[in-house]
Amino acid sequence: MSDYVANTYFEVMFGAPALGLSGRFTSVSGLAMEFEYETVNEGGCPYPRQFFKNIVPQTLVLEQGTVTMIDGFEAWMHLMNLGMRMPINGIITLKDHTGATKRTWMINDALLSKYVGPSLNSTQPELAVNRIELQYNGCI
Repeated sequence: MSDYVANTYFEVMFGAPALGLSGRFTSVSGLAMEFEYETVNEGGCPYPRQFFKNIVPQTLVLEQGTVTMIDGFEAWMHLMNLGMRMPINGIITLKDHTGATKRTWMINDALLSKYVGPSLNSTQPELAVNRIELQYNGCI
């Protein structure tokens, strides 16, 4: 049984640090791997055989966070608008209140699919990013 770690956050970085595709988020969901198999019934074999077919893309959701001073996510979005498809690998690190690493996941071939900024309301303090959604091909 694992221990509950209080007061944690997720540090997220995609690509090289100079790209500015990093930030801290309170919630990360969609860390999953799914594989497709093809079932083949062979003559003389009493059971079907399973052959690897494909990795099913997943959706990673980063919520309620702040990004670096250079908002690389905005630049990435601009490149996507220009039709440039740039899959980028990334690292998600769970950290405790002292900044010590508790767990790390690696994301492969992520593509930006949705970016939701803050609601603009001068009477409410808002975080810099409400939600970022990425399509990716696997995690370790």
